[in-house]
Amino acid sequence: MSFATAAEPAGATGPLATGPLLVLGGTTASGKSALALALAERLGGVVVNADSQQLFADLPILTARPTAAEEARVPHRLYGLLGPRAQPSLGRWLSLLLPVLAEHDRDARPAILVGGTGLYLHGLLHGLSPVPEVPPPLRARLLEETREVPTAVLHARLAARDPVTAAKLRPSDRQRILRALEVLEATGRPLALWQAEPRRPLVRPASLLALALLPPAEVTSPRIATRLARQLAAGALEEVEALAAREAELHDAARAGRTDLFPILKVHGCRELLAVLDGRSSLQAAEAEIARQVRAYAKRQRTWFRHQLPELEALPVTGEAEGLADELARRFAPRLSAGAEGPAQRSA
Repeated sequence: MSFATAAEPAGATGPLATGPLLVLGGTTASGKSALALALAERLGGVVVNADSQQLFADLPILTARPTAAEEARVPHRLYGLLGPRAQPSLGRWLSLLLPVLAEHDRDARPAILVGGTGLYLHGLLHGLSPVPEVPPPLRARLLEETREVPTAVLHARLAARDPVTAAKLRPSDRQRILRALEVLEATGRPLALWQAEPRRPLVRPASLLALALLPPAEVTSPRIATRLARQLAAGALEEVEALAAREAELHDAARAGRTDLFPILKVHGCRELLAVLDGRSSLQAAEAEIARQVRAYAKRQRTWFRHQLPELEALPVTGEAEGLADELARRFAPRLSAGAEGPAQRSA
């Protein structure tokens, strides 16, 4: 049996993207989107999403997606594409991303890649191990067979067959545990062995500027609280209610913690606001819990970017820092002419 590999998503088997690329990672509430928009306006570029939560079509307020007015100012790509039952993943994101980068290579238009999902940026810049893609029927069968099996039991099952991968995963991380079990069943080989294979590059940008906005917690924490208050005032609770009205099983899945059935439940605040809607929590308590979780997420992001992506230049400021967009545009603009020459001319 042959498998398409996750290192070869749709579009990845053709020519590698080689156009000018500006990567902008960092913590949540650091002003990444505002900076990306400002840079795209100055450089004539396109903003491309690298945030797993902003891939969802639903909950644009709660996921802090760019507004319609912002999207009208410059082109935005890869926002709002997935339904609530779709599972965002690195392989899926890359299969969407690589054709977009190739398209803008042809247009000689720089891409400003922005998002806080560090795994996505790591996979793009470092390449992927050739982990096989699991056939959808096998995935569906395994999901159905394990529907009532506690996550801790699944983790123990994985530990018996792939102890290296199991040791890296939290016993509560159902999504990644199931992924490892899928690979085992599909290939007979532990995921840890696949991940140890040499990685292959996916992009070779002619010019690259890679940055991470990592302001300290004392800066991001009040920004998180302020943003959340604005999201609630703008209708975040109402958009969760509308989603629940369209998806009859959403409340039950939220109460059971079944993010494998509805991956959109992993959006920060979705489960807490569903608890408000069905009377299990007050809005005040939910707001406090959401803010706590997002602060913890920002802390994990700081650690990830510093240790897993040290090649991204760390900037301890927010995206709205005075003069930052102008400075970065000046740094990147000379690279555009070099990138426009094309690989053949540069190697001549």
